[in-house]
Amino acid sequence: MDSAFFQDWYGLLRTVVVGVLAYGSLVAVLRVSGRRTLSKMNAFDLVVTVALGSTLATILLNQDVALAEGAVAFGLLVGLQYIITWSSVRAGWVRRLATGEPVLLLYRGTCLPKNLRSARVTEDEVRAAVRSAGLSALEEAEAVVLETDGSFSVVRPGTSGSSALADVETPPR
Repeated sequence: MDSAFFQDWYGLLRTVVVGVLAYGSLVAVLRVSGRRTLSKMNAFDLVVTVALGSTLATILLNQDVALAEGAVAFGLLVGLQYIITWSSVRAGWVRRLATGEPVLLLYRGTCLPKNLRSARVTEDEVRAAVRSAGLSALEEAEAVVLETDGSFSVVRPGTSGSSALADVETPPR
């Protein structure tokens, strides 16, 4: 038989058993780590997610990696993410390093071309975000912000209360 297609029953059985156990340990680690691990992803979260997937695949397919080693790797990745997110709540420089900053794309009905270019966003995408917010014209929006997770936020003009744009650099009035 061709060894690229089938080597032995032990390899298949190991993949099934280790796969079920590794999947279960990954789910357990993710449940313990809290909702933040599974929230909308920014660049930092994407890296952790890809690393978790790569670790799972390695555990499944590489017989030189024991399940216990893989479970420790899961715990290490999620633990590092917990440390970074815990630190980012307490230190602004860690938050900026890990997640970046929101970018103002439209302010008081006017697109900001420099910010659009730096964020690699088109005016069409800004218009789509405004439409998704139920507005019919750009002028009806106080601002459109590209959030750190890649989503768009549309801020409607307000008359009172704290500003939703407090953490976003706005042009001078």
